[in-house]
Amino acid sequence: MSKTVLITGTSSGIGKAAVNFFAAKGWNVAATMRRPENETELGKLPNVKLYRLDVMDAASIQAAIRQAVADFGGIDVVVNNAGYGAVGIFEAATPEQIQRQFDTNVFGVMNVIREILPHFRSKRNGTIINVTSMGGLITFPIYSVYHGTKWAVEGFSEALQYELRPFNIKVKCIEPGAIKTDFYERSQDLFRKDGLTDYDNYVKVTLANTQKAGADAPGPQVVAEKIFKAANDRSFRLRYPVGSQSPVLLSIRRIIPLSWFTAIVRSQVEKGFKK
Repeated sequence: MSKTVLITGTSSGIGKAAVNFFAAKGWNVAATMRRPENETELGKLPNVKLYRLDVMDAASIQAAIRQAVADFGGIDVVVNNAGYGAVGIFEAATPEQIQRQFDTNVFGVMNVIREILPHFRSKRNGTIINVTSMGGLITFPIYSVYHGTKWAVEGFSEALQYELRPFNIKVKCIEPGAIKTDFYERSQDLFRKDGLTDYDNYVKVTLANTQKAGADAPGPQVVAEKIFKAANDRSFRLRYPVGSQSPVLLSIRRIIPLSWFTAIVRSQVEKGFKK
């Protein structure tokens, strides 16, 4: 019998790649997004159904889960992929931008998990996969608010696994490094504040360096493959670094002092910056 995965944020990037990969492997896929009526490709795939789901709308989460269970007979894996990227100088961030960042990346993840847990508990089985980031364990310039959300999800996931393990519910974090998606372009929100110009040169340099890292990075397919691996892993392994940077940088961070690691980051991300 085919397994079923529900994936959030499937309109582009990693989410869309994951839908394609799971479907190609014979899984049933509940592909969720805020506006499924605008999706023209995924609904044509075998064993894929589209559902409206806004991670900040509990009713839409409940409805999507309920309908997916009815359509496929159950859900085995939930992938929390929906995310929002706002970057820039913290002083320039509005309260609304900060709230949206945490609403989507942290509270949205919690909302989906809260709604799927009764189903998983009733089965005494299930896997929750949270797409976090290597930025949930290490940090880079101009990403302070984004890092705050990803560190929150990493800590939440690490603690959550204890209380869910007695029900054979697994919690897993996928930790990509830079991945070539529209995170660095269309979907990225840059903090700006009228009259605040003191940081302009710093932002120009660090943003250019991070954008280059994104342009040179592997595509979302590598993350989709890692998500699939985690979904099929029967162990209680928590963390899955992925990409050309994440495994290396996370390993280095574990073995050297923070001051050394910070110096390495500055040498790369602040390259070209002059005070």
